[in-house]
Amino acid sequence: MAVRVRMGQALTRTVAAAALLAALGPAGAALAEDAATRPAIRTNRWQEDWSALANPALRTAAFDPIKYIPLRPGAPQSYVSFGMTLRERFESLDAASFGIGGTRPDSHLLQRLQIHADAHLDAHWQLFVQFEDDRAFGKAAITAVDQDPLDLRLAFLAYVNATEQGTFKARVGRQDFDFDLQRFVSSRDGPNVRQSFDAIWGDWETGPWRFIGFVSQPVQYNLLHPFDDMSNGRVLFHTFRVERQVLGSNELSSYYSYYQRDNARFLDAGGTEQRHVLDIRFAGKLAGFDWDLEAMGQAGSVGSKQIRAWGAGARAGYTFADVAGQPRIGLQVDGASGDRHPGDGRIETFNPLFPNGYYFTLAGFTGYTNLVHVKPSLTVKPMADLSVMAAMGLQWRATTADAIYVQPNVAVAGTAGQGSPWSGVYAQLRADYRFNANLTGALEAVHYQIGDTLRRAGGHDSDYIGIELKYAL
Repeated sequence: MAVRVRMGQALTRTVAAAALLAALGPAGAALAEDAATRPAIRTNRWQEDWSALANPALRTAAFDPIKYIPLRPGAPQSYVSFGMTLRERFESLDAASFGIGGTRPDSHLLQRLQIHADAHLDAHWQLFVQFEDDRAFGKAAITAVDQDPLDLRLAFLAYVNATEQGTFKARVGRQDFDFDLQRFVSSRDGPNVRQSFDAIWGDWETGPWRFIGFVSQPVQYNLLHPFDDMSNGRVLFHTFRVERQVLGSNELSSYYSYYQRDNARFLDAGGTEQRHVLDIRFAGKLAGFDWDLEAMGQAGSVGSKQIRAWGAGARAGYTFADVAGQPRIGLQVDGASGDRHPGDGRIETFNPLFPNGYYFTLAGFTGYTNLVHVKPSLTVKPMADLSVMAAMGLQWRATTADAIYVQPNVAVAGTAGQGSPWSGVYAQLRADYRFNANLTGALEAVHYQIGDTLRRAGGHDSDYIGIELKYAL
């Protein structure tokens, strides 16, 4: 009872703070902004360009004096910008892993605070630094994706040079990157602690082509002390990617990645994990239709066992643009291999690498491993700033020889080699609302009705409710 009271108080404080932040936002009635000329706040804050505020007529918001500080007279692209992002999310979960293994109902508050400084030295050079403090208040089991006291999240030097032949970009330092729908490579925005990489990145864009290459060590997070996050040679992730615009603005892309992790543990293998990854994707829009198709193959080894694994995902839909609410009917289909024959010297368990944590739902009930997933959905926009989505997801296992998995890649105890392919069905309702240019909110509810395999393993039907407010300056 005491925990629920504290969570209620925390949620009340969050809503009150949001009201104050909304009043401070520059998109209120008294400070209406011209979206075509004022810079937009982006999820990746380092991608913002505030040089437009060199025009004094556009400095209409209360905090514009810190959003654009010129470094040299007559050089509008030379400036420093400061900003912050505060995300508060109240979650109620009953229960993680469907209650298997003694997990109990849990209500808690997740808080993410980011503060950054962005120095554009001239038209070519950028220095970006961001600190992040992540807290989990009232959470029963805290992991490294829930809490990370104050630490350096991003710190990199970037260079851009545009010529008639194309545009070259490079970044060196601690950075983040994500691909496409972030099925397999993401900045992990769903959980509380985002994923960063200590990396060297190169990018060449010319005409319809784009070539990307990077070598990286993913940052490993420690939840106990400030400034203790680090990367090392125990986890490596290197990639070469090619993109091309085809049939208008549609995109065809493919990449090769090398992934290495020491002391990896799977149900049927252990040791150094080395994966060679080949991914191909085609995405686009045409006359109301949209689609995103992606397939990944994996080979390599874990210890003495050979890897042969695959994963694939498809999202498609049709939007009735001329109908009130612009309804979109969608269908999502996903699949990923599991280990069909334990003990045969081969591991077929798919590794989703760096999943984003919200591709399925925020509840964490669905892992992208040993999976067949079908999800019809309906999305409507009752208002310009409000989007509501209702969906139903049906889940099976690709093979009953392997386990049922939850996010990010965790086998549910007592399910490997047991029961039927059917895992369960869930209903999802999500609403996203934009209060103004600085403040957004979201509500998500998920009910998961488990199948007999999970029930015999000791599980029960599970529910998730998440309420989120995010303020960005």
